[in-house]
Amino acid sequence: MASDVLNDPGLFHVLIEGLNIENPIIKMRASDAMEKASIEHPEYLLPFKKQLMEVANNSEQKEVRWHMAQILPRLNLNHKENIAVIDILLTYLSGNSSIVNTFVMQAFANIAKTDEKLRPSLLAHISELTTEGTPAMKARGKKLLAELKD
Repeated sequence: MASDVLNDPGLFHVLIEGLNIENPIIKMRASDAMEKASIEHPEYLLPFKKQLMEVANNSEQKEVRWHMAQILPRLNLNHKENIAVIDILLTYLSGNSSIVNTFVMQAFANIAKTDEKLRPSLLAHISELTTEGTPAMKARGKKLLAELKD
């Protein structure tokens, strides 16, 4: 699906529609394709900023959450929007998915690189997750903290 969207950006809206379908497999595949396509073309996300933030805020599905954690920092957000995204991502940490939590850590790092005002609190969250998390989270957190200290 991601390659289809890369070949025809006009199809991106189909992925947005897929996020609103009740079928969890369709939601998962739509969010996966959206995340992959937005690596190359984050600008495809911009017309759907509000919808993506709503989906991220309302989603309980871990597969959608881990993709939203990757997507949201690509939205070219202002400071107020970054705060809203951080609030959404903090709710994700109450789940039991270490994959989601690891992607939240990465999202915090990505936001910290672009929003200096939020950097200290985001570093604190990453540090806490690095201390308390799974071995994979600890390893990822150490790497992120090292990158952010440069």
